[in-house]
Amino acid sequence: MTWITASIVVAAILGLVNVVDSHLISKRMPSLWTFLIPAGTLHLIFGLIVLGVNPFPDGVEAFPWLIAVVASVLRTVAVLLMLYAMRTEEISRIIPVVHTHPVFVAILAVPLLDETLSSLQWLAIFMTVAGAMLISARKSGSGHGARLRRSFTLLFASSLLFGVANTATKYALDYISFWNMYSLNALCFGVFFLLVAARPVVFRELREIKDRGFILTLLAVNEMIALAGIILGFWAMEKGPISLVTTIMGTRPFFVFLYALALSFFFPAVLGERLSRGIIAVKIVSIALIVGGIAIINLVGD
Repeated sequence: MTWITASIVVAAILGLVNVVDSHLISKRMPSLWTFLIPAGTLHLIFGLIVLGVNPFPDGVEAFPWLIAVVASVLRTVAVLLMLYAMRTEEISRIIPVVHTHPVFVAILAVPLLDETLSSLQWLAIFMTVAGAMLISARKSGSGHGARLRRSFTLLFASSLLFGVANTATKYALDYISFWNMYSLNALCFGVFFLLVAARPVVFRELREIKDRGFILTLLAVNEMIALAGIILGFWAMEKGPISLVTTIMGTRPFFVFLYALALSFFFPAVLGERLSRGIIAVKIVSIALIVGGIAIINLVGD
């Protein structure tokens, strides 16, 4: 498997994870904090297991570890901001805004990591990001648009944090393995999620969830899928140029749209997405941009 193929697989896997997360947070859980308790516990367990199998290496200087920890913390905050927006916003509109971060990565990676991009590769990056953003276009003039604008600052901040975190991750991966990077990331997820959410009222809400067994099982399966996607993502970051890897992973909105489209036809109550013929036509144009961008990266990528 090449880093290009791995990046596409990661986008598809984490797109599915985001759809399930959105359903759980907006439809099944009393609050975001109730979601974070079991999710944080699972990530903490996953991180400790992977750390036990792949311990941190000796001989690595303090600075790369500092960068790795900073990357993990920034990524955790970015995820929290994204999950917070999932309480009220449609997932097919959240993910495209967040996944404008490949532009930030490309801007940072060229001077900081000495990556070089041809004019064709820059075109591919902007085509792919433009396609991802177009998927979030809202034709309706109803009040729903204002709500998205109020949350745009949070989503933009999440995108910026993802961009900085991924750039820092690439630097750290020159010194530690992708397994070590995953362990740090999972431990940060677990610790921060639990610190933010662990309150008596939240535990009480968790105990009172209707169909708790089914909901927690669905959440556990989803987080195990996320485990595979995140680890594969760090592997791709280790192997390929971070600016192009994140661009391909930034096609996640395309997969989210496909999943949302399928659910809107077969299980419309799961997400509550509103899809009309006009919206679908816009999405098709955005998909063409995304596919074109990835095709260019495949043709000129390392």
